[in-house]
Amino acid sequence: MIVRRLFVDVKEAATNLRAQKTRTVLTALGIVFGVGSVIGMLSIGAGARAQSLEFIEKLGVRNILVDSVPATSREALQQRRQSSPGLSERDVRILEANIEQLETLSPRRFLHPARILPKPQGAMPEVYGVRPSYAVIHNLRVSEGRFLEKGDDEASAAVCVLGQTAKINLLGYGAAAGKQVKINDVWLQVVGVLSPNVGDSGSAGAKSEDRNNALFIPLNTFTYRMWDASVFFLRDELDGIDLRLKPDADSVRVAKVVAAILNSTHRNTEDFTVTIPAALLEQQKRTQSIFTYVMVAIAAISLLVGGIGIMNIVLATVMERTREIGIRRAMGARRWDILRQFLIESVVISVLGGVLGICFGAALARAIAYVAEWRTIVTSLSVSVAFGVSVGVGVLFGIYPAMKAAEIDPIEALRYE
Repeated sequence: MIVRRLFVDVKEAATNLRAQKTRTVLTALGIVFGVGSVIGMLSIGAGARAQSLEFIEKLGVRNILVDSVPATSREALQQRRQSSPGLSERDVRILEANIEQLETLSPRRFLHPARILPKPQGAMPEVYGVRPSYAVIHNLRVSEGRFLEKGDDEASAAVCVLGQTAKINLLGYGAAAGKQVKINDVWLQVVGVLSPNVGDSGSAGAKSEDRNNALFIPLNTFTYRMWDASVFFLRDELDGIDLRLKPDADSVRVAKVVAAILNSTHRNTEDFTVTIPAALLEQQKRTQSIFTYVMVAIAAISLLVGGIGIMNIVLATVMERTREIGIRRAMGARRWDILRQFLIESVVISVLGGVLGICFGAALARAIAYVAEWRTIVTSLSVSVAFGVSVGVGVLFGIYPAMKAAEIDPIEALRYE
């Protein structure tokens, strides 16, 4: 009985709204833009959150990343060297001897090559000198051949491992293992290719780099075959040290120990940074949550404006249909029947606007992703929240006009012209 009555009320509301098509559409537009804005903003927030969290997680929640801070000029370097030798192999040995929770580590050196053969079809790959343990620290997987081995480093072997993009840009889509590439004046044999990291802006250290477009060579090979004083004169012996801790280690506490040890050997010179991905992950989650709340609050203003539009239009409709209300009351309609009629009309407008708003929001998210090249994710939660709020707005802003209609005196309504 209740369902049938509700069906009749909805059908009657649709008929009344259809009679005023232009007014209904213009009223619903406020809800459409409001819902679309909420979904669009939430999709930007979700995309940014996912991308940043993926990046931080790929740094490794059990990792600690130490990065050298290059000097800005020769004078600054000379002043720095009076107190600090810079990040060096000596720091590596001290950390290995004093960090009990250390599982493994890898020093890291970096080079942007002047020339590479074969000539790359895309961006110039970066070159990193690392230990074999680098693959364990950063969870690297090999799709062809192998990663660097201890013997390669000890022998300063002329070998390299290519990222997936670097392999395609240099050697095409065929097998790469066994082929040769030339970095500046040094020929290297390819012994392996990394599996592609989808969406990886990855990191060689705490700085964002594309690990797909990189070449990894043994650290000793880098030191003895790649070193060029004209390129490295403002930099330390090492560009960074990546540490992986044991599973039960407290990364925040160990990072403080690492910083204390390096401050001691560097005599409190600020020529290095220590990044803790685990702490960065928690901070990023909090920041993204605040960012999302702020964007939703801004977008919700559009829904508020749409709700006010609904209330305004329904109030105008009540005035126009005063005589109709009087006739219905004279024929036995109760105040509740009148209230329900106008409230359902408000809800129908908001539901219509909500459905169209979902489509608009999804299209808006795709347009933002395409034009701005930002990652956007439309989640079921954002759609549910936006649609639920739109229906709530219809109910909330429809109650007052519906109550005004229900309170109209039937005798005065019949006299109304």
